[in-house]
Amino acid sequence: MTGSDLIPPTPTDSDYQTSPPADDGALFASQDPLALFGEWLTLAREREINDANAMALATADETGMPDVRMVLLKDVSASGFTFYTNTTSAKGAQLAANPQAALCFHWKSLRRQVRVRGSITQVSAEDADAYFQSRARDSRIGAWASDQSAPMEGRFVLEKAIAREAARFGLGPVPRPPHWTGYCLSPDRIEFWRDRPFRLHDRLVFNRGDGGWTTERLFP
Repeated sequence: MTGSDLIPPTPTDSDYQTSPPADDGALFASQDPLALFGEWLTLAREREINDANAMALATADETGMPDVRMVLLKDVSASGFTFYTNTTSAKGAQLAANPQAALCFHWKSLRRQVRVRGSITQVSAEDADAYFQSRARDSRIGAWASDQSAPMEGRFVLEKAIAREAARFGLGPVPRPPHWTGYCLSPDRIEFWRDRPFRLHDRLVFNRGDGGWTTERLFP
């Protein structure tokens, strides 16, 4: 099997004609991009099989070399989009060196996507503590045990570290590690994309300036 055998064929005219019609509704009704994102995320939670809040997080190091991985959105507000991680991980180091990032949400069931770009700041210690305590106890212990992104000789090394930390905390509280916190991406650009037949997609961009948000349509 060659690489081309793994790629689905390009849709034909008849494929497009038999595909389900787009669900217009009030697609771009809101002039507030964060409110519009909330509407799309609510619909995605109803349609997606799992992890409607999954997003690709793109970062770059001090040399400009890009990196990307999937993480989970844990809060969205007027401040921006918040996620949590180990600050000594690859993404943590990259965000320390270059506190800018991009996000991409893709909801296959909706045939929609949202792209976000902006600057990064750490959340407050109080917010990080509150979210950390909402996690399952084993996840909290795992945050202490895992030296995220560092080389690991084998799975047993991780399991041994988990057992060590579980014994250390016993039945007592598991506080947030000093190397674990949240990051908030404050958006300056948000693009909403919706699939259309024949690749003639809808694209609406919100750009934030001194006067607030402005919008523009883009060619597909």
